[in-house]
Amino acid sequence: MKVLGIMGSPRIGGNSDVLLSHALTGAKATGADVEKIIIDRKHIAGCKDCKKCNTTGVCAIKDDMAEIQTKILEAYAIIHSSPVYFWAMTSQMKAYLDRWCVFFDAEWRWQKIYYPKMRGKRIGLITVCGDSNVKTADPIVHSFQSTVEMTKMHWLGTVMASANDIGDIVKNESAIQQAYALGKKAATP
Repeated sequence: MKVLGIMGSPRIGGNSDVLLSHALTGAKATGADVEKIIIDRKHIAGCKDCKKCNTTGVCAIKDDMAEIQTKILEAYAIIHSSPVYFWAMTSQMKAYLDRWCVFFDAEWRWQKIYYPKMRGKRIGLITVCGDSNVKTADPIVHSFQSTVEMTKMHWLGTVMASANDIGDIVKNESAIQQAYALGKKAATP
């Protein structure tokens, strides 16, 4: 079984990255194959709403998202991790999530070719914000949780943490334990 980590922060080694690494360690300890994709290192253009994918199931934009789409389809579970930038997910994560349009038809139903692999897919989320009130990340949670609910995927839950400077999250043992547990849950049938 494969657990895919999608890192939405441009800061390699930052707090979102650290928590995602702990989640993937938890998944690996449970026996999963794991892979982390750092979307800032990929070329992912924003969705153009051209609607070509609604009929074909193939995005008209030729960039790295096609490779990521294949990895999404192959994964048993996906754990996303994003810091809060101006009360929302990073632009990198937003471009990635918008490109999920390829999986749906014009009525927002799964494309028939993707439905068998996407139905029931397990989705988890990690958020990190500089605010001491972790609820600052609620808009990010809403985006992912609503996507999961709309599509009948399986919501694994959210790890929400607060940290400012790179490395601050290592002082938050609770967040590290929660991330590890999220990874274990992602890899447990």
